[in-house]
Amino acid sequence: MRVSVLPFLAALTVLPALPSFAQRPANELGRVMILEYHKIDHPEGRWTRTPANFRADLRRLWEKGYRLVALTDLLDGKIDVPTGMTPVVLTFDDSSPGQFRYVEKNGAVEVDPDSAVGILEAFAREHPEFGLKATFYVLPAADPPNRLFNQPAHEERKLRYLVSRGFEIGNHTLWHANLSHYGEETVRKQLAQAQERIQRHVPGYRPRTLALPMGAYPRDIGWAVRGSINGTSYQHDAILMVSGGAAPSPFSKSFDPLRLHRIQALERELSSWLGYFDKHPEARFVSDGDPLTVAVPRRKKDEVKTPLPQGLRIVEHD
Repeated sequence: MRVSVLPFLAALTVLPALPSFAQRPANELGRVMILEYHKIDHPEGRWTRTPANFRADLRRLWEKGYRLVALTDLLDGKIDVPTGMTPVVLTFDDSSPGQFRYVEKNGAVEVDPDSAVGILEAFAREHPEFGLKATFYVLPAADPPNRLFNQPAHEERKLRYLVSRGFEIGNHTLWHANLSHYGEETVRKQLAQAQERIQRHVPGYRPRTLALPMGAYPRDIGWAVRGSINGTSYQHDAILMVSGGAAPSPFSKSFDPLRLHRIQALERELSSWLGYFDKHPEARFVSDGDPLTVAVPRRKKDEVKTPLPQGLRIVEHD
């Protein structure tokens, strides 16, 4: 019996076409999402994303044309993503166990595939073009379970592993201190001693960014930017808030690295922002594919900050 394939072919013609990201007009003055995660665990809650939902977040970002970039690359203007794609930054606060856990398997220790690090690495193997970047804001002297991912025997191994894999470690104070409650000496000790403890495990590593616990600034922002206590000097090139929405482009005059907005990665917030950029693609950062140029609509040229990072030049288009 012969079976006609015409009905099947007709059905194919009505399927929605996949978006052609490469055809999007470049706009490197568009906004960038810096996503803020806390616990990767069960059950889903105000500060918790389940492993399944975190995997779904990565897939949604990938399907909608987002690609991971390191936070420090964003700060430095080194945004190297393909034409038509949008950079996105992942951050993890509080060094809770589900962010990075080791498990024993067949007598060996390996990364838990249901931890954030395990999920990110698995997704990068499946979709290498998505990237493998994130910043972990750790608490070196917090009470368990937030002291450096809550596996004391593996603290050094974990921090070194993160750095070796291209992840970044950020300052989050010693034990999640609300910096608005303290004077200068305590603020500086919280930051310098947190860095010193990180450097015990990863000698020479300098956290370049600070995520403020509870988004609370000290009375003088300068105390958080740079300082020195007992021979340990710190300098933060960016200070991250806990909310505020999508951040301005690092090439925009409105970009303030010491007051960087983030989006809390709750279902409601993440879906809202993804939906917003779907409806308003002109508002999101869209790469021209060349990391040495800053492509902007001609009408927006005056919004570009000066000077640009060394080696970058503006390319205008209609």
